[in-house]
Amino acid sequence: MSNTLYDFGMIGLGTMGRNLLLNLADHGFSVIGFDKDISKGATLEAAATAGTTVKGVSTLAEMVQQLKRPRKMMMLVPAGSVVDSVIEDLLPLLEKGDIVIDGGNSHFTDTLRRITYLQDKGIHFMGIGVSGGEQGARTGPSIMPGGDIAAWKEMKPLLEAVSAKVNDEPCVAYMGKGAAGHYVKMVHNGIEYAIMQLISEVYDILKYHVGLSNDELHTVFKTWNEGELQSFLIEITAEIFLKEDDLTKNRLVDMIYDKAGSKGTGKWTSQDAMNLPVSIPTIDAAVAMRTLSGFKDERTAAAALYKPTIKTITEGKEKIIQLAHDALYCAIIISYAQGLSMLHKASSELQMDIPLKDVVRIWRGGCIIRSSLLEIFTAAYKRDAMLANILLNKKVAAIVKKKQGNLRKFIQKSIAVKIPVTALSTALGYFDAYCRERMPTNLIQAQRDLFGAHTYQRTDKEGTFHTEW
Repeated sequence: MSNTLYDFGMIGLGTMGRNLLLNLADHGFSVIGFDKDISKGATLEAAATAGTTVKGVSTLAEMVQQLKRPRKMMMLVPAGSVVDSVIEDLLPLLEKGDIVIDGGNSHFTDTLRRITYLQDKGIHFMGIGVSGGEQGARTGPSIMPGGDIAAWKEMKPLLEAVSAKVNDEPCVAYMGKGAAGHYVKMVHNGIEYAIMQLISEVYDILKYHVGLSNDELHTVFKTWNEGELQSFLIEITAEIFLKEDDLTKNRLVDMIYDKAGSKGTGKWTSQDAMNLPVSIPTIDAAVAMRTLSGFKDERTAAAALYKPTIKTITEGKEKIIQLAHDALYCAIIISYAQGLSMLHKASSELQMDIPLKDVVRIWRGGCIIRSSLLEIFTAAYKRDAMLANILLNKKVAAIVKKKQGNLRKFIQKSIAVKIPVTALSTALGYFDAYCRERMPTNLIQAQRDLFGAHTYQRTDKEGTFHTEW
């Protein structure tokens, strides 16, 4: 066994775990990783930059014994029972004061349970959200740690070193108490679902109604990424349209089956929003559309039965492309607004004390939903850290006022040609409802009181009332 003592250990040497370790090593930290698959340890060592200190081992005991005290280690394993299993395997090897981190996409309630369980044993447990995919893990992700303050202080130098940087600021910050790290990451992923669905709906119109080729779609999205829509998801969408399929030599995007998978974080966001409660209909719609994509046989049967025809236009393309740009920009802002309003509510309801100004700041680099919009949001939360909804910021309001007319026109055009724009429509519906001083919910309250004596409140005096209808 080596006499070297390592700064940090990783449990799980899949692509994310391996890349994070290599990133740490490149920043001068000595690192050691464990995986039951011995070949993954060898792959880790082979990928290390010359001159860095990187080791792969095949037992947990080997890894734990070779860590400096207090020992710092992260799990990057599948969420759920696997995390609990690893914790049980670790416990006999740990000492009081050691730090164990779950860097996967665990549900925040599981993280809370594990914090309490390990706290009683003198072990610091942290849930940390990591966003950026394989490339981000290697070159600089956005990192969302929460919970144990003592553990955060120990981990801060390592996490700041490996995180993405924007204007020399590390894209990592303390996200709040308890399971705040995993909660913020969950909502991040919900927003990610929404933006991806919005982009796909715009693509649907541009390809099948406007008739743009993949080369033209590439040009449109590349141009958009050079302006106010600049973001990681727009950037990669532009690249996707150029990728050739090795098997058929067609564009790969046209050869991919129209059935989307998911890991559950979008669904969790929707479920937990209902529990708070807070309204996030565009995220809900994105989850629902992924689910509906799975009913391929039924969709095929329905298409044969109803025979929807999509009319391709031959003129006025530039006008619709501009409508699409403004509709997408407006709806993306509204999607962020929904997710951030959820974090605002959860911060107080779940006693997490989530600093929204830091959330949007660390999302500016490294993460999947990074975009130029986050600079605007960062300024908004610096001005008012307790802003309940980003739509109440005057600068954001000025943008939405300017774009919302084209969002309406784009939705109208889409509906007219039978192309579903569920996420775009819910974004507009949420915005219109949020801006209504008086909603028609008074009628719902009357109905509830009539059939169930659920009572109602009045506009002209305080109190709760019931009527014998």
